[in-house]
Amino acid sequence: MSEFDVLAASAAGMDAQRAALNVAAQNVAAAETGTDFARLVPQFSVANGDVDEDASFADPDADGLVRFTGTRRQAGTSADAITEMIAILNAERAYEADASVFDAGKRLAERTIDVGRP
Repeated sequence: MSEFDVLAASAAGMDAQRAALNVAAQNVAAAETGTDFARLVPQFSVANGDVDEDASFADPDADGLVRFTGTRRQAGTSADAITEMIAILNAERAYEADASVFDAGKRLAERTIDVGRP
């Protein structure tokens, strides 16, 4: 993995978390209406497959980046503000972590370029 792959991976993670924040905001808005809306759950994919704890991704042509693929309605669960505020906090923390990795990758790329200078 090169320093530029680190930048791409962290940028993809930030984009995925931005999408998760948008979904949580939609759920908060639905919860505030006072009617019973089904909770939306963000869906992501990695390496051309679904995100699964037990999955192994062995596709050598896959880029391994996290991508937001849409939402699904969570059956039997209605949107409530407290659950969505927790989801927002989790997405914020993940976004900040990805931003920190992006900054580290940027510094690494800058230093790599500096090494090549006379």
